[in-house]
Amino acid sequence: MSRDSYPQLHDGEWISPVKRGFREQCCDCGLVHVVDFRTKNNELQFRARRDDRATAAVRRGFKFERDE
Repeated sequence: MSRDSYPQLHDGEWISPVKRGFREQCCDCGLVHVVDFRTKNNELQFRARRDDRATAAVRRGFKFERDE
């Protein structure tokens, strides 16, 4: 899978993400987050950070309606 492609997921679908560097993209706006997961004291934790560079690359391919 290339850096600028993301698996298609459906609303409510369960997945098994990779532990570090899992990337998700919003299908509506193209915002991309990098998500890391870990377990600490028997609890699942995750953190998410916006990937501005990947988001810009995705959004370049979007066609937005513009006011004329």
